[in-house]
Amino acid sequence: MWRGEDTLKLLIVDDEKGIRDLLRKYALFEGYEVEETDNGMDAVTLCREHEYDLIIMDVMLPELDGFSAVREIRKTSSVPVLMLSARGEEYDRIHGFELGIDDYVVKPFSPKEVMMRVAAILKRSQHQWDTPEEIIRVGDDMIINCSAHQVSIHNQPLDLSPKEYDLLLYLVTNRGIALTREQMLSKVWGYDFYGDDRTLDTHIKLVRHKLGPYADKITTLRGVGYRFEKD
Repeated sequence: MWRGEDTLKLLIVDDEKGIRDLLRKYALFEGYEVEETDNGMDAVTLCREHEYDLIIMDVMLPELDGFSAVREIRKTSSVPVLMLSARGEEYDRIHGFELGIDDYVVKPFSPKEVMMRVAAILKRSQHQWDTPEEIIRVGDDMIINCSAHQVSIHNQPLDLSPKEYDLLLYLVTNRGIALTREQMLSKVWGYDFYGDDRTLDTHIKLVRHKLGPYADKITTLRGVGYRFEKD
């Protein structure tokens, strides 16, 4: 939700006042407008009543946990979400990404890094690489409709999150090319700094699972990255 030249607005959701104060300080320094709350239920209500450009959401919250809050917010909004958590288990990361969050940062964290990730998400939300084709066909029955942001196999649409779609599109438009992790994090996540390989690897796992018979099209290149194989 971009508002032209207006100041971008963040919603910070965390039940620890010290963390909210720290993130607010850094966000204001970066020129963002900031609102905050300490529980998930209020976050859902605020998102129904106001527009935000990005939400920083803690997982462990009173009244409604962060995952449940994101699930409710996603019913009416596609606002980017950066999730904070004291837990770094793969299950939590996968669960968050399946709900459509954009990034996941484990506590304790550097507030400067969080702001860099916020900037990368916002930049990625505003810009998308050009795709020369409106319809991309893979094999006999996989179709990517770029204008509709829709992927189907056997005429059945895949339930892809926005980030999963972006990742798959980038892989497919570079079929047969070895893509490094750095390239993929830069193009899909917008990171101009070091990225989190676990974020990329988790999304690859999710995309492979949803591709079914086309899962083996994504080849892991150990020590390098990934490649989407040509037909």
